[in-house]
Amino acid sequence: MAYDYLITARKRVGNGFIAEPGPVRFLKVPSSAMSYDASHIIGSPKEWAAEVQGLSDGDENPNSIGPMGDALIFVHGYNNDMAVVLERMKQLRKDMKAEGWHGEIVAFDWPSNNQTLNYLEDRSDGAEVAGELVNKGIRLLAEGQKAGCQTNVHLVGHSTGAYVIMEAFAQAEKRGDLFRSDWRVGQVAFIGGDVSSTSLTVASDWAKPMYRRIMRLTNYSNPFDSVLAVSNAKRLGVAPRAGRVGLPVDVDSKAINVDCGAYFSTLDPKKSKVIGSWTHSWHIGNRVFARDLAMTLEGAIDRHAIPTRKNVNGHLILQDAPRPKFQDEWNIKADAKNEARRA
Repeated sequence: MAYDYLITARKRVGNGFIAEPGPVRFLKVPSSAMSYDASHIIGSPKEWAAEVQGLSDGDENPNSIGPMGDALIFVHGYNNDMAVVLERMKQLRKDMKAEGWHGEIVAFDWPSNNQTLNYLEDRSDGAEVAGELVNKGIRLLAEGQKAGCQTNVHLVGHSTGAYVIMEAFAQAEKRGDLFRSDWRVGQVAFIGGDVSSTSLTVASDWAKPMYRRIMRLTNYSNPFDSVLAVSNAKRLGVAPRAGRVGLPVDVDSKAINVDCGAYFSTLDPKKSKVIGSWTHSWHIGNRVFARDLAMTLEGAIDRHAIPTRKNVNGHLILQDAPRPKFQDEWNIKADAKNEARRA
């Protein structure tokens, strides 16, 4: 039987979970299930991590530069109930595997409510459970790397999920044991990122902890994202968001922006997979985005040369283009291992 793996920070009530913060728990859910509950809890976090690592490392991707396998943690946005979180994770995995990615995808489910007017409360809950992700999830990751775990771990944050990721790194910085540990995250990607563009400058105190621990940050922006519009009533006039206007000029060298606006304007929602708001959530269910993200996580092609991007006056623009024709014959994995032995 196939399973889906999640980390949840929702409060348990009886056999169910509600949209309030609670202790982090690790779930193993049959892939046929449409949602999840307390019956899917795995008591041992290390057992959960070992199963995810086995799935990540058991099907090595010849196009990945990672020494073993890749695991991608999907962090959802606000206004997502458990069924939507699970559906989006399943769809993202389906798209990524169809585009040749061999890793495993798990979800970090923070207590977001399925109510539009719950935006401010959701954001507060996200900040609260980011600390729990640090104490349990990131600690588990740090201990695994210390023990020689070679799984390459990545993060993708949708909407307010970008906020949760940045806050998790910031809170990890405050824990002496984690601060001193030599743990790393590979790639971080923001889609429809609901953080201010200016928060990602090289001088941002909030962003510095993230930049110190990651290899790369890829921000996918879309100027047509109506959910992130400053004029949106629920947003109360907040600063322009990275998911709508892109990265600032003075950004860390690890960060890069991919403008999806021109490509998005060619899409027809009637012919596309739509889970939630179309302009804000089109990425999940879109194969071109999945192809670009797959090559980004693999790391074998320079971020400026990924074929699903074209350079227009110094700006990277998403485009529909195939993988390199002979990429599978380049034997990237063998080359990487040979280089490691020679080093």
